[in-house]
Amino acid sequence: MSARLDSLAAPLDRRSFLRLTALAGGGLLLGMHARALDAAEPAAGAAAEFSPNAFVRIGRDGRVTIMAARPEVGQGIRTSLPMVVAEELDVDWTQVTVEPAPLDAVYGDQTAGGSASTPNSYETMRRLGAAARSLLVAAAAQTWGVDASACHTSEGAVLHAASGRRLAYGELVARAATLPVPDPATVTLKDPKDFKLLGKRIGGVDNPAIVRGQPLFGIDQQVPGMLHAVYEKCPVFGGKVVSANLDQVKAQPGVVDAFVVEQPAGATGRMPAVNGLLAGVAIVARSTWAAMSARKILRVTWDEGVTAGESWAGFAGRAEVLGPRDGASVLLNTGDVPAALAAAARTVEARYEYPFIAHATLEPQNCTAHVQGDRVRIWAPSQTAANGRDLVAGVLGVPKENIEVTITRIGGGFGRRLANDYVLEAAVIAKRAGAPVKVTWSREDDMRHDHYRPGGFHFLKGAVDAQGRLAAWHNHFITFANHDSDRPGAGAGLNAQEFPANFVPNFRSDTTMLKTGVPMGWWRAPGSCSVAWVVQSFIDELAHAAGKDPMQFRLDLLAAKSGGNYDAERMAAVVREVAKKAGWGRKLPRGQGQGIAFHFSHRGYVAQVAEVTVSREGELKVDRVVCVCDVGSQIINLSGAENQVEGSIVDGLSTVWRQELDLERGRITQGNFHDYPLLRMPDVPRIETHFLKSEHPPTGLGEPALPPLAPAVCNAIFAATGVRIRQWPIARSDLRWS
Repeated sequence: MSARLDSLAAPLDRRSFLRLTALAGGGLLLGMHARALDAAEPAAGAAAEFSPNAFVRIGRDGRVTIMAARPEVGQGIRTSLPMVVAEELDVDWTQVTVEPAPLDAVYGDQTAGGSASTPNSYETMRRLGAAARSLLVAAAAQTWGVDASACHTSEGAVLHAASGRRLAYGELVARAATLPVPDPATVTLKDPKDFKLLGKRIGGVDNPAIVRGQPLFGIDQQVPGMLHAVYEKCPVFGGKVVSANLDQVKAQPGVVDAFVVEQPAGATGRMPAVNGLLAGVAIVARSTWAAMSARKILRVTWDEGVTAGESWAGFAGRAEVLGPRDGASVLLNTGDVPAALAAAARTVEARYEYPFIAHATLEPQNCTAHVQGDRVRIWAPSQTAANGRDLVAGVLGVPKENIEVTITRIGGGFGRRLANDYVLEAAVIAKRAGAPVKVTWSREDDMRHDHYRPGGFHFLKGAVDAQGRLAAWHNHFITFANHDSDRPGAGAGLNAQEFPANFVPNFRSDTTMLKTGVPMGWWRAPGSCSVAWVVQSFIDELAHAAGKDPMQFRLDLLAAKSGGNYDAERMAAVVREVAKKAGWGRKLPRGQGQGIAFHFSHRGYVAQVAEVTVSREGELKVDRVVCVCDVGSQIINLSGAENQVEGSIVDGLSTVWRQELDLERGRITQGNFHDYPLLRMPDVPRIETHFLKSEHPPTGLGEPALPPLAPAVCNAIFAATGVRIRQWPIARSDLRWS
């Protein structure tokens, strides 16, 4: 435990440690003894602060400090989870200071990904706040000689209604620090109807610092004596260095060193995992400018390896041959699809295709590291800092207990920073340099050495019966696996129970893998981000084939559930609500259209209606997107929740409209935002966000609102023009209509 944390919590006995260890995944860290902050002062009355657990400190002035342990990736978790603690503690938010926590086991799980931070921490944070409140009430009751049940709290104070007495929390610090911490399972939580803070719009705790340009992000870090480095890797994934003009590079102004980094011994297969260290050439200099300038004259001869023979055109051609056949493996096969297709009133066949996509984080990958013997300090914008620490320990051969990690604010992750390859690069380069080193990727590095959302091809057949009901569904999904794996790349797989499985009497889903050396990684709403577009677009095609209203066709389909754990009633509720909010079905002139779509992902049920205008010349304008979400019983921070939904819609629209990566000779051809454009402000639609509360635990919002956007927009384009979008990006399609 760090010296800072030692000042916050007493040493753990064996029983307390076991409780901590057992609960670390969810993080109920109340097994510590409450005590005065300054152990050198023997008198409890001299306590400067009250720290009932690692997350909460209360000073004698009444100020409350709450530690934020989850990485802040722009999802607002550094604000929302402390709000939960503050709500149960019953303290005025203006009296709260939020501090980012260092990486330490005392805080439990310190990852961010999969929209899991809220569902995995909500109950824990409530009980942390409630336990602290319970201790303060007990301290006040002892002071007054009354029963604790006769006391209540309000805005940072304990009150005794019968006598009218009041003690501010700061006045109770000394006595509260002497009391035993209660079992978290026994504390009384607030009734949600009494919440004063949760559900309100609260600005992000980092907003003032961001506006002032204060150093919060990894790329902002400055360490005394720090050097700067860039790292050149083979443009073909997994390639190795044969030779390089190192002497010429070393002679450049400001350059301290230039050297080859080999792939670590023991790496197996044709390329290491996405978390591994790739071979390359490091340039260390006294400034980022000097390092990047020297890089311009770097000349490397590469052994490009087998991936150099791969291209998107080749993959697409192979998919075209395989698509009409049955897949190599069957995920689910129910009923008799061939017979249902043969007997159907109408059948539809379609081929859907989407490319590899980059994460395009606005802050490129970076990390600062300082290696001194067997001790390492790291400043990393990582979503999984503990994994990064463990990787560094393995590669450098140092005990992980000797690695101190500061988790900086992250300028966009979307899944990219679940991997820690850039952390390894910084540590390896810093060890050689013998000084603190910040490694900074260029935009081109970031684009061409990403871990991409996998591309894919879907060959679909569907049928409706004489009553217009969905009778059969067959999807042959062709996706990608790494050369040394028989499993689809991260985020590429198709769940056997993926909707509309269990809603169609005759259903078949099968897959075929194309092997590639292209590294793949989790991209915002993995799997769902592309599958939702295919499924909801094809459902729209079948609705039109049946002559049914697309919204009603979906509701009829949801009513046909025959198994699985999909909550069709929750989904039907958001579909009906979004149709109501959007004014679904009103008559629109040619060239304007509405499209509807829904999707379940990351525990959230979301439906969207998009409204578009397409000129006769084919110019697209997305006018409006209405979104309804059911993410449980409690929205924590309404401002943050709306931001996440709006950001998901903007991100989803940017991706489906204009973004694609091309693979030629084993390398990505795009390199910056001029050929991988992000959505610009004039193209952002009007977004209306609504939350439908249900009696379910609250969940996260970083991902569920993204998947329905693409199909809603593409279905609206069809309604406006009769043009069906079956290939990403939309910019590839001719939208002109007559």
